[in-house]
Amino acid sequence: MDVSSFFAMIWDTALIKIIPFLFVLTVIVFFHELGHFLVGRLCGIKVLAFSVGFGPELIGFNDRQGTRWKLCAIPLGGYVKFLGDENVASVPDNAAVARMDEAERQKSFPAQSVARRAATVAAGPIANFILAIAIFAGVAYFNGRVVGDPIVAEVRAESPAAEAGILAGDRIVALDGNEVTFFGDILEYVSTRANVPIDVAVERAGATLHLQVTPRNVTQTDAFGNEVTGPLMGLVATRESSSFRTEKLSAVESVRYGAEQTWFFTSHTASFIGGIFTGNQAADQIGGPIRIAGISSQVATLGFAALLILAAQLSISIGLLNLVPIPMLDGGHLLFYAYEALRGRPLSEKVQEFGFRIGIVLVLSLMLFAVWNDISWMT
Repeated sequence: MDVSSFFAMIWDTALIKIIPFLFVLTVIVFFHELGHFLVGRLCGIKVLAFSVGFGPELIGFNDRQGTRWKLCAIPLGGYVKFLGDENVASVPDNAAVARMDEAERQKSFPAQSVARRAATVAAGPIANFILAIAIFAGVAYFNGRVVGDPIVAEVRAESPAAEAGILAGDRIVALDGNEVTFFGDILEYVSTRANVPIDVAVERAGATLHLQVTPRNVTQTDAFGNEVTGPLMGLVATRESSSFRTEKLSAVESVRYGAEQTWFFTSHTASFIGGIFTGNQAADQIGGPIRIAGISSQVATLGFAALLILAAQLSISIGLLNLVPIPMLDGGHLLFYAYEALRGRPLSEKVQEFGFRIGIVLVLSLMLFAVWNDISWMT
């Protein structure tokens, strides 16, 4: 391989695999930390650092308030460090706060009321959900949304739908009493109901029939060759049967659609996590940075709008993950603050320190498990 070919290969790798991953992750991390930053500033807390990434600083600057804004070498997260934080995980440095004068102490994070601390911590995950709404709404407003009538073109052989008696040409009008407008409504409703019986109202020859269908988990290969497991009834729609079309949405309709999609993916992700513990979902679907990088590069081939949608979905996942009540995560801090609000005093420093150590073990274990899944996904 000559020198020009080598550099061309490096450039193609960066363009196709690395840049989409860095774009998606940077956008998500930036908005998450921006939530902490803005609410913290609003509460009068001094911000020492705003970092995208960990490790050695690559570039940075100080703003007028003394905050160091920086981009660091390891692009796998970020943090906002407030005055009075011992480290980037916002563990309180009570000894340092005790040495501050009164004016400085009033600007430290540990000296704030429970409500202000909780609001500052919760703002990160909330920003992730707001970002998702904005992306879904923006893409829908500029590109419209593709919809199709809920008319069945084909029923897969030996599928739950076939066993229940659904036929080609049937129109699905309701699921468990919930009205179905578009074929996509069926896919969304079924996607969180593996092995759960569904009352399917079918319109056939002018009559309405009620059939019970229990979706089963099916492993399929997507357009990129990845194996994806999820619940299906076995219904197929075609452009001819369902009249698929692109609908233009107004600004208000787009925002409502963005909120609906964010709620759907939030409930879907929460259901997936719950399904892992009940055995209805496989834990090998949990992915880490390697899988995110791979999927980002695949999705990027579909266009910028598709990459933005992926960023919205991942933003929701990161927002939910951060709300899990594990010390070191935002949810763990909120759990401590809930105890403090109820009991009128914080947990002892010893108990908090023990909790943070447990949190580190749990978070590292999850990261290692995700990386192991990533390696298995690649092979």
